[in-house]
Order: sequence, then structure tokens, then C-alpha cells
Amino acid sequence: MLKKWVIIGFGTSMIGIGINGFILPFHLINGGFFGISLLANYLWDLNPGIIFILLNIPVYLFAIKYEPNLFIDGLIGAIVSGVMIQFWLPLGGVFHMPILNSIIIGAIIIGIGVGVMLRNHISPGGIDLLALIISKWSKVNVGLVALTIDGMIIILGLLLLKDPKFLYSLVIVTIIGLLISIITSIGRIEISKN
Repeated sequence: MLKKWVIIGFGTSMIGIGINGFILPFHLINGGFFGISLLANYLWDLNPGIIFILLNIPVYLFAIKYEPNLFIDGLIGAIVSGVMIQFWLPLGGVFHMPILNSIIIGAIIIGIGVGVMLRNHISPGGIDLLALIISKWSKVNVGLVALTIDGMIIILGLLLLKDPKFLYSLVIVTIIGLLISIITSIGRIEISKN
């Protein structure tokens, strides 16, 4: 149980740091319910941590019925993620660097946090839990499933806000998706010997 809490603490801290320190200052999104929460913040000035928790409710109701084993860890991960996004909010504007450097560093930090959690079957939020369930059912890598969903959210953000800099968000979700794929595949890749 201690290992699970350490993983949740590490992963959600990485997510909170990556979002607040590197993504939020440029008003970009990173996909998933985090991305939708940030869109709500940009459009209507709503609190992203609270919106994130509220968006998770339908997915968790689905999970409790169809994948109850993932429900408890995912629920804890989502709540702690929402709290950590709020906790690390003061990091906004602390780091001053060009946008491309900031999004690459932020995406790597977030990707590591989400990847470590998903590798241990703990979801940091609804879309990632949904991706974990779809991955389990379809045998498609969870990183690829998450990348596809996140790409659709970025396109929605681009259409709603009509801001070309949202194209940077595609870089963010691509890095995060690749890191999730790599981290969740480590130790599961078989090397054939000739």
C-alpha cells in the first residue's frame, strides 16, 4: 500500500508541476480531462482542479460497473491529481523560457508522471482511466489510446479558441503519449535471439 501512495504522490506531483510550471503560463492544454479543465479555465475562468474532479465522475461510474479493480486506484489518483494541480498552481510564471523549451520540459515531466502511474494500473484521471480500460479490452498500448483521445481534445481546443499556438499542444500530447507508451512497455518488450 505504501508503494501505491508513493507512486500516486510522485505521479500527481509531476503532473501538477508540469502543468502549472510549464504549460499553463502559455495558455496551452495537454489533452485529457486536464486539457478540458484548462480549456474551461481559459474560456470561462473556472477552477481547473475542481473542473477536473467533476469531469471524472461519469468515467468513474462506468469503471465501477465494468472495471471495479481499476476504480479505487483511479479514483484516488484523480482526486490527488486535482489537489496537486491546485497545490502547484503558484509555479505559474516562475520559469521563464521560450515556449518550445517550456512545452518540451513540461510534457516530459507530465509524461513521466502519467506513465509511472499507468504502468502501475493507477489512473491520474478519467481520460487516462478510459484509455487504460480501452487498452485492457483492445490490447492496444495505453499510450497510443491516450494520444488519440488527446489529439481530438487539442483539435477541439484549436477550433474553440482559434489560437494557432494551440498547435504547440499537439507537441505536448505527442511527447506525453510517447513517454506513456515507452514507460508502460518497459520490461514487457521481448527481444528475440537469433
